[in-house]
Order: sequence, then structure tokens, then C-alpha cells
Amino acid sequence: MGSILAVVLLVAGVIVLFKTVRMVPQGYEWTVERFGKYTHTMDPGLHFLIPIVYGVGRKINMMEQVMDVPSQDVITKDNAVVKVDGVVYFQVLDAAKAAYEVATLEIAILNLVMTNIRTAIGSMDLDESLSKRDEINTKVLVAVDAATHPWGLKVNRIELKDIQPPRDLVDSMARQMKAEREKRANILEAEGFRQAAILKAEGEKQSVILEAEGNKEAAFREAEARERLAQAEAKATEMVSTAIAQGNVQAINYFVAQKYIEAFKALAEAPNQKFVMMPMESAGVIGSLGGIAELAKEAMDRQPGKAAVTPPRVGG
Repeated sequence: MGSILAVVLLVAGVIVLFKTVRMVPQGYEWTVERFGKYTHTMDPGLHFLIPIVYGVGRKINMMEQVMDVPSQDVITKDNAVVKVDGVVYFQVLDAAKAAYEVATLEIAILNLVMTNIRTAIGSMDLDESLSKRDEINTKVLVAVDAATHPWGLKVNRIELKDIQPPRDLVDSMARQMKAEREKRANILEAEGFRQAAILKAEGEKQSVILEAEGNKEAAFREAEARERLAQAEAKATEMVSTAIAQGNVQAINYFVAQKYIEAFKALAEAPNQKFVMMPMESAGVIGSLGGIAELAKEAMDRQPGKAAVTPPRVGG
């Protein structure tokens, strides 16, 4: 009988010891209750409690936690049904509020996130919901963080992992994307042809302008050359006339011979002349020049005050 009592007392002592000495692990906080009422929170470390009077209420994880949001069907603003899932990152900042302000904390957070996801996507068209995922994440995060603040929580991030439209809608979007790409390709090709035509026309225009400028410059040069030639001929004629007036018969011989040869050259190069036959004996040409010289001598002899000039013998 005494041994049984000793064993009972030993067991009771061990139980009391375990109830008295409490060790809170790192990353957790335990709430302390006195006769079922919250009194304070134990930080990580060694603590001592009076058995029976004080007890551990809730063991709260204070580390950042990750919770998956299961896939759900959401209707967009344009009545398209999409499947959406996500992930939530949250952390408990106040263990007492997380323990006593809400029951089943994780279920409450999960339902709150799913509801706000439906609200955010339901206010957007399908195209917006697919392209503005960051905006959806921000809207849901702000709403959930504000709602969970009284629970002693801090929601750090909410990310939508996947947004899946219906299969027929995906096929329709693929066809639309293909048509849009073909349209852009046709537009770019037409733009290329248009640009090529513009460049070609611009090149032809520049070519015509340059050719006209060249013709203008050539005409100017030709006119200038003719003017200088005319000036030279006028100067030569003036010099010959002066020489003739001074009694130089050789000058008129040179002048008449030059004009005779130029006239014959023009006659020979005429496009409507295929064959020309003329007497070209040098004696005849020189004789004609000599006759012209005799006429010039007679004209000069008639001038008063001029000495008689003996013409040179031409033709031997």
C-alpha cells in the first residue's frame, strides 16, 4: 500500500514539474490563462507557471507562413469563367489577438482571400484580368491586410499563380492573335512597299533635277564658249580689217582661205549630203585667193594718200 502511494506521489510530482516548467521554442509565442482567462504571453525561452492556477492557452506560430489558395471559378466582367489559384504570405504580429479574436485563423484568411480575388477579377474584363495580374494582387493585398489587421496579422504578399480561361476561349484568343499578327505583317509589308516607292520616286526626282542642272550647266558653258569664240572671231576680223586698211594683203588671204575651208567643211558634214563632188585643185583655190588679193590691191590703190602695195605672187 505504501509503495503504491509512493508511485502516485512520484507521478504527481513529475506532472506538477512539467506543468510548472515551460520552455517556449524560438519562433513561437504561448498564451497563458488563469482559470481559462488570458493573462499574458510567454516569449521564446524558459518560463515557470503555478500548476492548476495557470495553464498554456494557445501556441501561436510567429514566423511568416505560406498558405495555398485552392483553384476556384471566377466570372469576369464580360461573363467569362476563369479558374484562379494563388498563394498568401502572412505573419502573426500579436499572438493574443490571433488566438482570441478569430476562430480557425487559416480558414478565415483563406476565405477572405478567395472572396477578394473574386471581387477584383469580377470588376475587370477577361483581357484585363489576364494582363493586369499585378494590379489584381495589389487590390487583394490591400483589402485582405486591412481586414486581418484586427486579428493581429500582417499579410505581406498575395500572388495569383495561374489564371486559366476556358479551352474554347483560349482557342479563340489564339486565332485572334494569329489574325492580328498577320494584319501587322501585311501592314508592315505594305509600308515597306510604300517606302520603297517613295524612295524610288525621290531618287528619280533627284536624278531629273541633277540631269537638268547638268544640262543647264552644259548649256551655260556652251553659250560661254560660243560667246568667247564669237569674241575671238570678232577680234580676228577686227585685226584683219585693221591689217587690210594698213595695206597688208596677206591678212585678207588668210581670212578668205579660212572662211572658204570652214564653208566646205560645213557642206561636207551636212546630214542630207551623202556624196559631194567639187574641184579641189590647190592651184584653183590659190588662184581664187590671188584674184581676191588683186581686188583688194585695187581697192587700196583708190584710197587717197595710200602708197601702192605690190601684192605677193601666189601660185608660183
